Amino acid sequence: MQCPVCSEELKLAERQGVEIDYCPKCRGIWLDPGELDKIITRSATIESNRAHADNEREQQHYTPPPPPRHGEYGYQK
Repeated sequence: MQCPVCSEELKLAERQGVEIDYCPKCRGIWLDPGELDKIITRSATIESNRAHADNEREQQHYTPPPPPRHGEYGYQK
């Protein structure tokens, strides 16, 4: 297949199970039908997993502050 912009022969690369046609000359990228949806879905899944892992890490390191003692911060018993 040839690049629609510069007529160079397109190369094929596979990223995360998605085949991407690209032009080595003009650096254009062409996707077959449905490939953009696959990329978006996988990207959203990766981002969701990353956010979940970050949230778990924050919860593991959270230490609540000690309760106020008599006389601190206006606390009166």
